Amino acid sequence: MPAKKKKAVKKTKPAKKKIIRKRPAVKKKAVRKTKKKVAAKPKIKKEPVIGVITHYFPHVSAAVVKVKAPFAVGDNIKVKGHTTDFTQTVQSMQIDRVPIQVAKKGQEIGLMVNVRVRQHDVIVKA
Repeated sequence: MPAKKKKAVKKTKPAKKKIIRKRPAVKKKAVRKTKKKVAAKPKIKKEPVIGVITHYFPHVSAAVVKVKAPFAVGDNIKVKGHTTDFTQTVQSMQIDRVPIQVAKKGQEIGLMVNVRVRQHDVIVKA
């Protein structure tokens, strides 16, 4: 018997794989997430506010004060503000140009001051 001829089989090439180039990995900078140690703030005694300055008259060195707690002539007071910080003794107080000895809560008084003061400065007992 004659040998059978083998049918020619077309050999197909395997499909080309698409080459996908990957970008080189970029290393991110290591970020340390540490809590900053903050020094404990010193505890400050909050003195009760006696009054708040609402106006200042520079020619006569007087301030208009909205009184929050009573105080009298001769008391030592401390005026605190953004740029103000001094202590003095109350020498003179007036309401409508009439001298008074004691200022009561709710009154607006004129107060002689030694140093320039500004609006929103607070007055506390020294």
